[in-house]
Amino acid sequence: MTTTAEQWRDDIVALLPRLRRYCYSLTGSAVDADDLLQNTVEKALSKYDQFQQGTDLDRWMFRMCKNLWIDEWRSRRVRGHTIDPMDSQNEPWIDGETVQENKLGLRDVQTAMDKLQEEQRIIVFLIIVEGYSYKEAATFLSLPIGTVMSRLARARKALEQLLRAPEQDASYDIGGMDAPGRLQ
Repeated sequence: MTTTAEQWRDDIVALLPRLRRYCYSLTGSAVDADDLLQNTVEKALSKYDQFQQGTDLDRWMFRMCKNLWIDEWRSRRVRGHTIDPMDSQNEPWIDGETVQENKLGLRDVQTAMDKLQEEQRIIVFLIIVEGYSYKEAATFLSLPIGTVMSRLARARKALEQLLRAPEQDASYDIGGMDAPGRLQ
């Protein structure tokens, strides 16, 4: 193994926390996110010979991850719905009013995020959670910067409405998507 390959692998390891958060933003499930992360890293390591020096590793890995998720999503549509064994009903609660309120608040945000269409959820993750600029997010997703800006604006509006009136969220149309990347 050359020093370049060792450095490349070290760079992947450093990217893992961000990549895992991205996986979670795509899947909405910790279990699925871990599986997607593992598949992404496995594929990246097997494709080392195809990685071109000078290519942005973040962009390369995020794109690979999204493509793997789209493949998995399509496969699941064919197989049908499965039940998440890590259902939130099984999570233990920690005593303490503040801790409980914070968890409930985070859960509300996560529930609202899960209701966003995938493209909006990814934009929120890249820009708000990871702190990428609009231009960087547009580059990652191969989208015009205006599309990124409008999706983020719609996502923020949808999140605000979902968080303000969770009892009315079923009637709110948060997107026009029926599958990752496809309009209805």
